[in-house]
Amino acid sequence: MGKLDGKHIAVTGPRCAEEFTRMVVKMGGQPFIYPAQGTVYSDDRMLEEQIRELTVKPVDWLVLTTGIGTEALVNKAEELGLRSELLAVMSSTRIAARGYKTVNALRKLDIAPTVKADDGTTDGVYRELAEFPLEGARIALQLYGDPSPKISVRLREAGAECVELMPYIHVMPDTGPLDELISRCIAGSLNAVVFTSTVQARCVFHRARETGQDELLLRAFEDGVVAVAVGKVTAEALFEEKVVRVLYPEEERLGPSLVGVGRWFEDNDAEQSVELDAAPLINTVSN
Repeated sequence: MGKLDGKHIAVTGPRCAEEFTRMVVKMGGQPFIYPAQGTVYSDDRMLEEQIRELTVKPVDWLVLTTGIGTEALVNKAEELGLRSELLAVMSSTRIAARGYKTVNALRKLDIAPTVKADDGTTDGVYRELAEFPLEGARIALQLYGDPSPKISVRLREAGAECVELMPYIHVMPDTGPLDELISRCIAGSLNAVVFTSTVQARCVFHRARETGQDELLLRAFEDGVVAVAVGKVTAEALFEEKVVRVLYPEEERLGPSLVGVGRWFEDNDAEQSVELDAAPLINTVSN
């Protein structure tokens, strides 16, 4: 017997559809694929303007939230013939980094962040920044395709000027699969939905708000359908969308996510947290 016997499990990440299907079937469940992530494009003109501004009008803090976004900024600067100028600014500016991938991207550039959020969350970044005076500070916040209003708002409330850098922008996906996913969650015909990136969470709830179903969707995730995140960063995005129960593994991968949710269904206890040990268990975290 598998750990997902009789369970209907959906995933919103199109890139992992084949792996997801194979694993869910092997565990005895029935997989469903509802792509919630559209195409990505770079607004080259805006990014060029922002990089040029950074090189002539320095900031007090540069907040880097992803490794790939950090690399995109440097690559774009190189295209513009401004790589050395941007690296000079980065080397002389206090940097707050989110997560190990961002720290690794900086290490390749021989740059060490002033502070880092080892928990990989924007809340962690803000906690580190809050140890410094923010009133009147000018902060450049690098985002990757997914606006993060929560940290931007908090920085502005603390008196800082927040400039958002967007190396890439996600375009909303086809709304057909989103609508079907939302309807099935509300109807209770899915047992769990696995989100593999923050933008998928944003897209699903953006569509739910557009169609006036956001409260019903939140109620579905609270009372029946289990929201599963592939890792802590994606879980944070779901919390920001006001989902109060999210399962996520310490090891940020699809396999541990599915194994953990299978164990959760075996325990059949929505109210208690599952403690982590060396095995890939799942955290049940309420916001």
